[in-house]
Amino acid sequence: MKMAATFQSEKEFREMKGRLDALGLAYELISPAPGYALVGEPALVMDGETRMALFRRAGVEIPCSGWVEHRPSKIPIPGEDPPRFAEQPFIRAAITLLAPCVADPTKIRILADVSGDMGAVFPYLNTEMKEVFYNPQGQTLTFMEDYRMICLTPRGIAVAKADEIVDAWRVLEMISRRVNETWARRHEIEPSYEMRKKPPALEIYKRLPRTNCRSCGEATCLAFAVKVHAGELPVSLCTPVFEGEFQRFKDALLEICAGLGV
Repeated sequence: MKMAATFQSEKEFREMKGRLDALGLAYELISPAPGYALVGEPALVMDGETRMALFRRAGVEIPCSGWVEHRPSKIPIPGEDPPRFAEQPFIRAAITLLAPCVADPTKIRILADVSGDMGAVFPYLNTEMKEVFYNPQGQTLTFMEDYRMICLTPRGIAVAKADEIVDAWRVLEMISRRVNETWARRHEIEPSYEMRKKPPALEIYKRLPRTNCRSCGEATCLAFAVKVHAGELPVSLCTPVFEGEFQRFKDALLEICAGLGV
């Protein structure tokens, strides 16, 4: 099985590539340039034997954002440079975490730091995007792109259920363009500070044991999910997930709650 890694910085990428070259180990390189050059560093792909040889012969752990199973992308890298704007709340992105998606291991999840500050754009995006979930107090903006869940903070992005690394770059570039284009047109848009309803509590319920054990104090798991969704109860009250026999659900439950801002 081939594995892929990407990097938070050009320095980290060059360090791993340099070690591979020095050791004569085979790898594939996937470049985000030119179209996604501002939202990611290149990815390196290698088989398990090469990866083990790299760690064994290099003698140290080489920093990277994480490893995921490599799946060839069906998405072409755009052949043109990303657009530039006079003012850019979103300047660049750096992927700080790359990992398999907890809820669906065939997908990946990423965390990315953004250079710039997107917070001032959120009220305008809240007007423009009808299916967005804006929390002005928590400074988060959550929305879906097909089956992908995306959560923005002023200087960060979380994406769950991206198909693979190139798809993650595509999503980050889409966010960059939407943020910068909306900011460029802000004088034409009436900002909205309305907190719209969150996605259904059913998404939380799907990730609970659904045994209706009442350890949380509620009569059913669905009733508990509704109160967690409303911010009335902490999700950690589900002791079977956090302390008992259903701890395998914990990561998926925390992931959906983080995505929903609860």
